[in-house]
Amino acid sequence: MLAIGGGLVAVAVVAFVAVYFLLFPTSSPKPLSLVTSTAATPVSPGTQLAGRWTIAPGSVAGYRVREKLGFLPAESDAVGRTSAITGEATFTEAKGVVTAKAASFVVAVNTLKSDRAMRDEHIHTIGLQSDRYPKATFVLSSPVTLPRSALTGHVISVSATGVFTVHGTSRRETVPLQMSLSDSAIDAAGSLTFPWSEFNMTAPSVGGFVNVTNHATMEFDLHLQRA
Repeated sequence: MLAIGGGLVAVAVVAFVAVYFLLFPTSSPKPLSLVTSTAATPVSPGTQLAGRWTIAPGSVAGYRVREKLGFLPAESDAVGRTSAITGEATFTEAKGVVTAKAASFVVAVNTLKSDRAMRDEHIHTIGLQSDRYPKATFVLSSPVTLPRSALTGHVISVSATGVFTVHGTSRRETVPLQMSLSDSAIDAAGSLTFPWSEFNMTAPSVGGFVNVTNHATMEFDLHLQRA
């Protein structure tokens, strides 16, 4: 009986480990950010950045969470992303100072994809509930004035305050941004980490076996082109 019991325990452990590596990725994409370079190209003299800019191809937004299998945390984050983003921003320029006066963006969260089809199916009905709340939005509520160093083409750090609407719940938040300017593009990347309850969500749990930690991160890398 002891031998049989020991064998069953061994089988259970092997099965547990197998399920763990089957369900959880062993690596995940790096957080979204702008590529920094010491050889940045300055904005050309006379270039007017003022006006309306819209979302360009290559823009990405998504989520990042840490999953747990029972009591065992995953080795890396679960990451889902989409390029189904629309929106625009309006900039003004005066005496070499560029300011984002208005901005609004919409992300089709019901198109988010990760490296696991099962995970993608579940978030349609639990957690994010993207079948019921298919879009997430951001509307800038305060102008963002960029430092003069932004015209050098280097990545600069600023903060933007606006209203995020996720899971049908709207909250005013301030998010740190990386931004860079060039003659033909304006890029911005950032992330916001929050407890699930902040947007009236419940941390996903699949049969009490696969869970996620209490915080989630939304991240984005937006590329804007002249309208």
